[in-house]
Amino acid sequence: MPIRTAIIGPTGYTGYHLIDTLSRHPSAELTYLASHRDELPDIREVFPALLGRVDDDLAICRPIDPEAVADEADVVFLALPHRAAMSYAPKLLDAGLRVIDLSADYRLADAALYERTYDHPHADPDNLAEAVYGLPELNRDQLPGAMLVANPGCYPTAAALAVAPLLSHSLVKHDPIIINAASGTTGAGKKASDLLHFPNHNESYLPYGVIGGHRHQPEIEQTLSTVAGKLIHTLFVPHLLPIDRGILETIYLEPTGPDVTEDELYEAYEATYADEPFVRVREGLPNVKDVAGTNFCDITVRLTKQGDRPTVVVFSAIDNMIKGAAGQAVQNMNAVFDLDETAGLL
Repeated sequence: MPIRTAIIGPTGYTGYHLIDTLSRHPSAELTYLASHRDELPDIREVFPALLGRVDDDLAICRPIDPEAVADEADVVFLALPHRAAMSYAPKLLDAGLRVIDLSADYRLADAALYERTYDHPHADPDNLAEAVYGLPELNRDQLPGAMLVANPGCYPTAAALAVAPLLSHSLVKHDPIIINAASGTTGAGKKASDLLHFPNHNESYLPYGVIGGHRHQPEIEQTLSTVAGKLIHTLFVPHLLPIDRGILETIYLEPTGPDVTEDELYEAYEATYADEPFVRVREGLPNVKDVAGTNFCDITVRLTKQGDRPTVVVFSAIDNMIKGAAGQAVQNMNAVFDLDETAGLL
C-alpha cells in the first residue's frame, strides 16, 4: 500500500513543490490538502500549473482537522509559517500522524534559543525535545520511524553539507568560519513587499539580516557544533539575488595546519559523500542553474594562499525550494518509512 500523505498549508511555494513531488512519487499518494484560510482554496486556482494533475476531490482544500487528516493519511507535511506550525503539530501527533515540519518551530533544540531568535515563546517544548533534525546526509540513523521531523532551513542545509566533512576530518579550525550566501526571492515566500516589488528588486543585489541578524545563523551553528563536538560560531551574511530560485554559498575557513593540501580536502568530501545520491562533489565551480529544480547539492573546495596565509574556500549550491525545502522533506519521509531516499526525487 502506498504511504498516504497530507499537506497543511499547500498554497505557498513550498506547498506547490510538495504537491508536484508527491504526485509523481512511486510509493506515496497525496490524499489530503488542508488550509487555515477562511475561504478554502482550490489549489488549481492558486497554481494553474496543477490543472489536470490534481483530482477534483483533492484539489479543494479542507479545514485543518487532525482527526480527519489522520483518517486519510499516514504522514503530514506542515508547510505553515513559523509559530503556526507548533500550534497544530501536537494535535496531529496525538492523532497518530507522523509530522514533517518545514517551518523553523522544531529546528532549534533549545527552546530559549528559539525564543531569542524568533522573538516568540515556544508553545510545544515537549515535542521539541523529541523532534529529529532532518538532514539525512548527517544524521540518517535517527530518521527511521521518527514521529516528528524538523526539516532544515535552506541556508543551513547548504552550509552544513559544505562544512561538515572538513570539521569531521579535522582539516579546518573552528574559528573563523565566514559564510557569504545569496538566495533567490522564493526564499522570502509569496507575501508581497516593497523589497520584492519587481521594479525595486530587478537588477539588484543586496545584503540583508547582516552580522548575526538572520534567523538561520543559530541553526547553522547548532548543526556545525554537533558535528564538531564543541561550540561553533560563524559569521553569516545573506544576500538577495534577482532570480527566482537557488542558493550559492561561498565559505571561508582556516586550515588546521600549513601542510593541509587541496587533495586532502577533496578526499574528505569524497569519503563523506561517496554513497550520497544527492551530494555531488565537483571539480568545477557550482552554479545555481545546475541544481535548479533538483534535490542535489553541488560542492567544490579550493585551497588558496595570500602571502603565507592559507585559506580554504568552499562553494555550495542548492535549489532553495527543493533540497532547501520540499525535496528534502520528501527525502526525510522516505527515510522515516525506510524507502529508497531517491524515490520521487530522481
